[in-house]
Amino acid sequence: MKTFIASLALPLLAAAAPAMQTREANPPFSVMAIRSASPIHYSQMNAAGQKFYLGGKTSSYCPDLEGITCPAGNQTVIAGGGSALVSYSAFLCTNQKLTSLQDGEVPGGQQIYVDPTGALSFTQAHSAFIPAGSAIGGLKYEAGKPWSHYTFNGWGASGFMACPTDDNRWQVYAAMQNATVPSGNVDDCLGFSAMALPYKGPVPAWQYI
Repeated sequence: MKTFIASLALPLLAAAAPAMQTREANPPFSVMAIRSASPIHYSQMNAAGQKFYLGGKTSSYCPDLEGITCPAGNQTVIAGGGSALVSYSAFLCTNQKLTSLQDGEVPGGQQIYVDPTGALSFTQAHSAFIPAGSAIGGLKYEAGKPWSHYTFNGWGASGFMACPTDDNRWQVYAAMQNATVPSGNVDDCLGFSAMALPYKGPVPAWQYI
């Protein structure tokens, strides 16, 4: 009997191995800005108002439903590969605790893109709308040792830059000269290295807003 059970388990383990390896090579991650001797050095990247900022706080929402245990909602986590946020926005959960990171990574979630102004952006929950002229591809997680990075290489950009806003935050844009930035002057922006920090906690948010 033990031999029979083991023979059944081996194919399952073999099938699971590629997925585990892929996950290890392309994990969910948060982003920290690196730009020495600058006001954005070591700043966390936060999702808010369908855009991304260095500084400020993550903006999220969780419905008040009986039986639902809401995530903390105070961390911005990007799914493996870099093209979507990790949240429960793609489906309606009822009567279960929100603890599985894998469950949060589902097709149809909140997609990340670069809008026509150059701003790093994300879709509304339960919506696939992306403005015409946006860049959907080009966002990439680059594994490295000791540090991995998040980058954007579409439209000839060289990664990301942070641009000052009038509310003391720094909005994240693709690093390109023709971006339409809050101050109107790209020279006010600071290029930065987007360090990708692997995330292994529970699903961080129901949805980002």
